[in-house]
Amino acid sequence: MSNEQKNAEKQISHWLETAVIGLNLCPFAKKPFNEKRIRIRVDLCDQEEQAFESIVHELILLDETDVKALETTVLVFPALFHVFGDYNDFLFAANELISLRGWEGVYQIASFHPEYQFAGTEKSDAENFTNRAPYPVFHLIREASLSAAIASYPDVDKIPERNIDLMNSFSDSDLKQYFSWCFNK
Repeated sequence: MSNEQKNAEKQISHWLETAVIGLNLCPFAKKPFNEKRIRIRVDLCDQEEQAFESIVHELILLDETDVKALETTVLVFPALFHVFGDYNDFLFAANELISLRGWEGVYQIASFHPEYQFAGTEKSDAENFTNRAPYPVFHLIREASLSAAIASYPDVDKIPERNIDLMNSFSDSDLKQYFSWCFNK
């Protein structure tokens, strides 16, 4: 693994631990993270076709690996998708790929990007930070695991609202503490 990959993996792991888990943005992440069943794969490819190949590779790996050993994959692309619109276009195509490969209902992608912006928001709106990561990320999730987690979690529908309220309660200083990479441009 190159130094660039190690650095990116370290940053993503820190983001998972401090923001995603530490702020409880995803209440389902702590257990597999602590059990080391979240695979972080940093791909330095610079072509979209290679990114599609990486997604397929990781989904096949999930298919072939017992959930007790590997719950999910966080696929990171530091050299691609710097523009959020390009990332979003690729996300649409990646979801189509899942459908074409027969994985619809088996896997889904959660999306994270340094400049993530929900429709109908301004770029600076705090709620966008719920889906901001140090690099473009495609989180490959097993639908069965997600369904089980949702079934055992009270008020799952309130998670996005709670996360938005949390981000809106943060001062600029708080946001910089948890999402420093968004401010170092």
